[in-house]
Amino acid sequence: MHPMLNIAVRAARVAGSIIVRGFENRDDLVKQVKGANDYVTQIDKEAEMAIIHKIKQSYPDHSFLGEESGETAGESSEFQWVIDPLDGTTNFIKGIPHFAVSIALLHKGRLDQGVVFDPIRGELFTASRGQGAQLNGYRIRASKARDLSETVLATGLPFKNKTQYADYAIRLNKIFHECGDIRRAGSAALDLAYVAAGRHDGYWERGIKPWDIAAGELLVREAGGLVTDFSGNNDPLYKGEIVAGSVKVVQGLVKHLK
Repeated sequence: MHPMLNIAVRAARVAGSIIVRGFENRDDLVKQVKGANDYVTQIDKEAEMAIIHKIKQSYPDHSFLGEESGETAGESSEFQWVIDPLDGTTNFIKGIPHFAVSIALLHKGRLDQGVVFDPIRGELFTASRGQGAQLNGYRIRASKARDLSETVLATGLPFKNKTQYADYAIRLNKIFHECGDIRRAGSAALDLAYVAAGRHDGYWERGIKPWDIAAGELLVREAGGLVTDFSGNNDPLYKGEIVAGSVKVVQGLVKHLK
């Protein structure tokens, strides 16, 4: 395992322990509202602090972009860690056991290492650029589906800005009538990890942030999948939208999303 990936895994496991303890004691949660239907708890903040602390022990000069703490410039601008300490906070608050820690490393602006850790199921998805993707140490491959009719897809709803739903619904309706079925589970990081593992054949969503998708994007690419924005362009990390899956599935989705 790449040394920096190893540190990311350790950091994700530390955060996972904090999250599991918090999940078992949800009556003590302190919940704050960041925006419309957008919540944060003290567990999100504690987990992010723990991740950054763990990484800084080995790489004190690196930069960080965290969902809760924002952007922190380090002496080395070549390396930036992109962190979502708890992707799926609403699920966490409601007691739905579907959420994850997401940690990615950018080297000179390119995704280099990625970890998505599901602390409830104990599933650790990892990827290093050019080295493939793994689930708990075993190689994973994305689906090779060639037609939308045979797919199970994942997506997200524009719950933070419901005025966008009318446009979203038109596209959803077209895709739904072509695909096998659709899931909406509430964690972009896990949606992408599941695409990388071949559990979902494809995924699309708009209104997302880099920390939601950075690690998952690398997972999908290293598992042999394609990742684009809604226009089919190859670099969606900062576009606020993403499409992932096999080449044919992504092409089929982009046709309806452009």
